[in-house]
Amino acid sequence: MSTSRKTGPVLWDIDARGVASVVLNRPEVNNAYNAALIDGVLEALEALSDAEGLRAVVLSGNGRHFQAGADLTWINAVRESDAEENLRVSAATAEAVRLLNIAPVPTIALIQGGCFGGGTGIAAACDVVIAAENALFSIAEVRWGLTAAIIIPQLNDAIGVRQVRRYALTGERFGAEEARRIGLVHEVVPLDGLAAAGEKIVGHVLENGPDAIAETKALTLEGAFADIIDEGFQALVEAHAAKRQSDEAKEGLASFAEKRPARWGA
Repeated sequence: MSTSRKTGPVLWDIDARGVASVVLNRPEVNNAYNAALIDGVLEALEALSDAEGLRAVVLSGNGRHFQAGADLTWINAVRESDAEENLRVSAATAEAVRLLNIAPVPTIALIQGGCFGGGTGIAAACDVVIAAENALFSIAEVRWGLTAAIIIPQLNDAIGVRQVRRYALTGERFGAEEARRIGLVHEVVPLDGLAAAGEKIVGHVLENGPDAIAETKALTLEGAFADIIDEGFQALVEAHAAKRQSDEAKEGLASFAEKRPARWGA
């Protein structure tokens, strides 16, 4: 499998130091995820896992926003598909976040602009998160009658159950400084300093023993919320998929398409 991709919804490459760059590349829709972007992330992570001498992965998004959650038009099409396809989509999304979470090398997310829904799950699954001052976050699934089931374990690890109980239930947006306060973000920098801040972290990583890093990360993840057995992982996937095909999700997604408030319980 190629260790670089120069075109498509997800770009990746590895430099001479063994530092990989993975770039979400749907700027025309604020990097909202659909099947192509999910499959691209999976392909990138699988390709990089086979790369010799990999030392770190830096994840970023092209354009004004890092990742503006799901492409809701696509989500609605998935909702109307058969149960098998609906489940496949949830499984692929969950697997992409899982692979990012357990990568044996440090993962560093550089976030600017919007980071909504699944974007917060991506951030929570990374080891180090640096946000620009203009970053804006939300765990927004409940706004559309959906659940964040497949990213809840990573969010519980990153910000703790208490904060998830607020932000995953309200769907409200919060800024970079609040994200740092609750633990989702490690550092907040000016937008024009985002790449340099990421490079500083990479520099620290490269000073350390790669085997020691891998062992330390594996030990850290033991017993974490996201370190769940296959049965638990599958249950999250099934819950995520089932909720997408509920009447409540149908109404939530219709409200988005029709640009109106949702009529819950109507």
